Amino acid sequence: MQGTDATATPPPVRYALTGARGGFARTLLAQTLRMDRLRPSVLCDLDAEGTVALCAELGYAPEDLKVCTGPDEVSALTGGQIAVVADAALLAGAGYDVLVEATGSPEAGAAAARTAIGTGRHVVMVSKEVDSVAGVALADEARAKGVVYTPGIGDQPANLIEWYERARVLGLDVVAIGKSGEYDLVFDPSTGRVRQLDQEVDAPELAGLLTLGEDVPATLAARARAVGALKRSAAADYCEMGVVANHTGLVPDVEALHYPVARVAELADVYSLAEDGGILSRSGAVDVFSVLRLPEEASFAGGVFVVVRTGDPVSWDLLAQKGHVVSRSGRYACLYLPYHLMGVETPLSLLDAVDRRRAVTSRPPAPHAVLAGRAGEDLPRGTRLDMGGHHHDVRGVAPVLLDAASAPDDVAPLYLAAHATLARDVAAGELVRLGDLADPAESLLDAWRHTRTHL
Repeated sequence: MQGTDATATPPPVRYALTGARGGFARTLLAQTLRMDRLRPSVLCDLDAEGTVALCAELGYAPEDLKVCTGPDEVSALTGGQIAVVADAALLAGAGYDVLVEATGSPEAGAAAARTAIGTGRHVVMVSKEVDSVAGVALADEARAKGVVYTPGIGDQPANLIEWYERARVLGLDVVAIGKSGEYDLVFDPSTGRVRQLDQEVDAPELAGLLTLGEDVPATLAARARAVGALKRSAAADYCEMGVVANHTGLVPDVEALHYPVARVAELADVYSLAEDGGILSRSGAVDVFSVLRLPEEASFAGGVFVVVRTGDPVSWDLLAQKGHVVSRSGRYACLYLPYHLMGVETPLSLLDAVDRRRAVTSRPPAPHAVLAGRAGEDLPRGTRLDMGGHHHDVRGVAPVLLDAASAPDDVAPLYLAAHATLARDVAAGELVRLGDLADPAESLLDAWRHTRTHL
């Protein structure tokens, strides 16, 4: 018997990509061109012609891009040809090793993932909306089929889960984990104005609030008032922290999340326990903060952080001298990664899934948190809870992240409620319940019922 050649080139990894016309997909497709071992095999998007145009713009050979409308056309492709399809049902007969699910659509994304798992393919889940409702069920199905189900490296959930696991393996005493909001608050002292992406408002009070002072909660409250004209929270943030909670077991400290307006160098002080001058009522929390910075300072770039208790004071004093973020008391430290590179990093998840080299976490997800919604206004019977916008907000409903251990049994996950019609009135401030929904997607409802069996 001949031995295995350890130097042999491993086979190429072929992937299917749903939501192939989106921004995340573009970053992955662009990066794929730079990687010898990675190949797109089938691209799925409702805008098939737009997907072809995108790929041609990125540098894919136009003759390799084949728009297919039936299973026979997909199965007939050979070599380096890429099937471009509008119907996700065609994924079942396509040749690929791993699915990257990036539709952002709860029902369609869950169906695509279930098709992939059922036909023995791995799944890299980018659609946090899908994961928040069906992730536990899909992970169970994947284990039963002997394939990998994992969040995609490059988005904040996977990056934060990995960063937390690293801290946990090192034996660090984790107090809080989280990420920054998508857009920084950039304050210009020369004008007294603060900019968030393409919005700019007067906030001259921030000039006197650039340091925490002795009363950290008071300073944070004053900063929040100063930037009150800006909307800093997003459904996407709550959704991502829900995914992280389910993979780590850490839970929200408050259902609306704290969203402190904080400078990066302050995070160890901000995310300390209240008894030590911080904002946390308990240890083991997930949260999101709004970056406050000056124009010349580097962005946190939607990065992730872990706050830990320091332990040996001499060791951490040494680390503080090297520039690490340590609280003024010396009891807490913040370890952070100031980036997330979207699909530029996701190839790591694709290769790792096929090679079984590693996983974002060794523990399967479980329902530790519930991404739910409270009516932001009185919602009458018959209201359709449309989902839309860049952050996939649900009309009329404010996202909240609940500790699953204390959440009502009949609470409706936000992205199960999305696109459903209300069967009865829901008053402002009330949680949306399963019984409030006249027509929830049955596939998602089944996945959620499965998830609840883990409690």
